[in-house]
Amino acid sequence: MNDEDIEPLKLKEKLVNLDEMSIEAIGEYIAKLKAEITRAQSAVKLKEEARNGANSLFKA
Repeated sequence: MNDEDIEPLKLKEKLVNLDEMSIEAIGEYIAKLKAEITRAQSAVKLKEEARNGANSLFKA
């Protein structure tokens, strides 16, 4: 089984219209996106650690 087999369906994200946003609003938007990237990277790291732990258990 591949990870792709158990992945949830991808939700289509609506693009934010940057033309309608102020410089300050775009800066806040960028900060939110960076925070979400950090959160996603942390989730990936935890999942990789769990998978590596399981793999080492079964390889032993």
